[in-house]
Amino acid sequence: MNIYEIVGWIGSFFYLVAYVLLSFNKIRPDRLPYQVMNVLGGLCLVICAYDTKDRPNFFTNLVWMIIGFMAILMILKKKKRS
Repeated sequence: MNIYEIVGWIGSFFYLVAYVLLSFNKIRPDRLPYQVMNVLGGLCLVICAYDTKDRPNFFTNLVWMIIGFMAILMILKKKKRS
């Protein structure tokens, strides 16, 4: 197992933990922890997909990561207004 595969497994862990916590109402999608886990998971899986040249996986996780990042910006903007 190389470093890229380890990073990929870490990304999978972030995605799965975020989904489990969301599904059991332990976190909310409009809060930072959920979105941060999605961005970190996406980043890790983008790195892994880049190494393996898995373009569909790379693209999907890059978009997922960008969506999460945009959600973080919206959450922070909303907090700033409050």
